[in-house]
Amino acid sequence: MLQRYSVLALTAALAFTACSPDTLSAPQKKVVAPTFSQAAGSSNRHIVLMVPGAVPADFADRVTALGGTVRSLNNDAGFAVVAGLTTEAATQLTVSGIGDIQPDFQVRLDESLPPIQADASEIGNAIISSATDPTSATNFNRQWNMRLIHAPTAWLAGKLGSSTVTVAIIDTGIDYDLPDLTGRVDLSRSHSFMDTFVGNGDDPSTPAFDADPIVPADDTILRRFGIFAGRDLITDLNGHGTNVATQVSSNAVRYAGVTSLTRLIGVKVLGANGLGNFSDILDGVIWAADHGADVANMSIGGGFSKAGNGQALAAINQVFNYAKTKGMVIVVAAGNSGVDLHHIRNQFATYCDAPHVICVSAVGPQFGSDLGTSAENTPAFYTNFGQNNVDVAAPGGNADAAHNFTRSVWPWSDPTKPLTFGDAASWVWSYCAKQSLIIQRSTADPTKGNLFLTTCFTFNQALLLNNGYIGTSQAAPHVAGLAALLIAENGRGNPYRIKQLIQKTGVATSKALGRGRIDVAAALGL
Repeated sequence: MLQRYSVLALTAALAFTACSPDTLSAPQKKVVAPTFSQAAGSSNRHIVLMVPGAVPADFADRVTALGGTVRSLNNDAGFAVVAGLTTEAATQLTVSGIGDIQPDFQVRLDESLPPIQADASEIGNAIISSATDPTSATNFNRQWNMRLIHAPTAWLAGKLGSSTVTVAIIDTGIDYDLPDLTGRVDLSRSHSFMDTFVGNGDDPSTPAFDADPIVPADDTILRRFGIFAGRDLITDLNGHGTNVATQVSSNAVRYAGVTSLTRLIGVKVLGANGLGNFSDILDGVIWAADHGADVANMSIGGGFSKAGNGQALAAINQVFNYAKTKGMVIVVAAGNSGVDLHHIRNQFATYCDAPHVICVSAVGPQFGSDLGTSAENTPAFYTNFGQNNVDVAAPGGNADAAHNFTRSVWPWSDPTKPLTFGDAASWVWSYCAKQSLIIQRSTADPTKGNLFLTTCFTFNQALLLNNGYIGTSQAAPHVAGLAALLIAENGRGNPYRIKQLIQKTGVATSKALGRGRIDVAAALGL
C-alpha cells in the first residue's frame, strides 16, 4: 500500500487540459557554470569499481554480510552498484580489497528553456506514415532543423537508415506508441532504472529524496495507477526523452527524424521530474552496450568539480571504455550554461570530457528571416562551447535572448494572431508525451508530496499537441541519427571511424563549436 503521499488528478475522471503558448512568458536565461544537482539526502547507494573481468566470485556474499544488496553487477565492466551499506560498512568493503567505492549522488536534467506546447489542429485526424518520404510529414514545414543539415537530400537518395541499427535513448523514457514512434521502439531491449524516487533537496518546492519516499517512483506510478494500465515502464512522464527520440528516428506522421527505419531502445535513467541517480546513468550506458545498441544518445548535461571527485571520473572513464569495447558510439550534449569549456578545466563538463564520445554544441537561426542563409548556423545563445572540448555542432534551436525573446517571427506563425512565445524561437518540434507529471511538495504537510497529471490533448481529446524544445539536448540526437545512417552504410563496431566521418564532412563554423555543423548529405557522400 502506498503511504505518506497524496496523489491528485490520477483518476479516470481526468480533466484534459492543454497548455497554450499565449500563457507563457519568456524566461530570462541565467548563465552559470555547469553543475550536477546533488540532493540533500543520501540515496544510500554506492558505486564499486573493480578490475574488469576479475570481480571476486564472493562479491555479493561480502556485500550481504555487511548488510547491503547488489543492485547491479557487470563483471566485464568491473562495475557494480550496491544499496543499503552504511558509510562504515562501505569502508569495510574497501578495506577488504574489493575495489574503489564511492557514494552515489543525484543529477538533474539540463534544460536551456522550458518546453512549449502548441496547437496541432491543422493535421485533422489523419494518421498517415511518411516514413519513405519524410518531407511529407504534416508539420515538416516547421522543421528548419532537418533542412539545415540537408537530411532531405539523403532521404531522396533512399538513405532512411536500417532496422538492424539501434540507437539507445538514455533519458527520461519514451512515449513509444505515439504515431511518430509506433513500431520504432524495441521494448524487449528497453529498461527503466526508475524504481526509486529521486528528489531535489536544493528546491524547497519539491520533495527531496527520502528512504521512505513521500511520492512514488516512476515505476510504481506506472504499475499501480489504472490510467497507465499495460504501459511499459519506459513510458515518458516528462517529455524530454520523447522529443529526443523523435529527432533520431520517426515514422514522419507529423515530424520527420533524421532516420525513419532506425530502431530505438529506451533506457530510462531520469524520472518525471528530470532527476536521477548518477549510478543509474552509468548502469544505463552499460545496459545499452550489452543490449546491442550501436549508438547511445545522452542528452543529459551537467558537470562537477574535478577536485575531490576522482572516483566519479574513474567510474565514468571505466564505463565509457567498456562501451567502446562493445563498439557503441556515444553522443553527448555539450550543455546549456553558455560557458567556454576550454577555460573551466577544473570542471568535468557534462560528459564531453569522457573518453570516446562525440560532444555536440548547438546552432540555429534566431529569426525566421535567417532561414536559408548563413545565419542559420548562429551559435545558440545558451550553448556550451570550447575548442578541443566540443566535437561538432548540430541544430538545437535559438532565439533573440538579447532582446528578451520578443523579436523573432517564424514562417509558421499565423499573421492574423498576436505574436506569442511560440513564434519567438526556432524550436525543435515533436509530439509531446501524452501524460506528464508535475511533482510538488505539499504545503499542508511538508512530509508529503502531490502529483499532478497533465495531459497532452486538445480539449476535444482528439489531437496530441506539438512540443517544442531548445537545447544541446536537441542538437545531440541529430548527430546520433547521422551516426545511425553511417553505421547502416559502413558497418557497426567502429566508433572512431563514425566520429571521423561526421567531423570531416561538417560545414565550417566557429572552431569553438567543434569541427563543423553536421551535414547529413555530405557525410553520406551525396
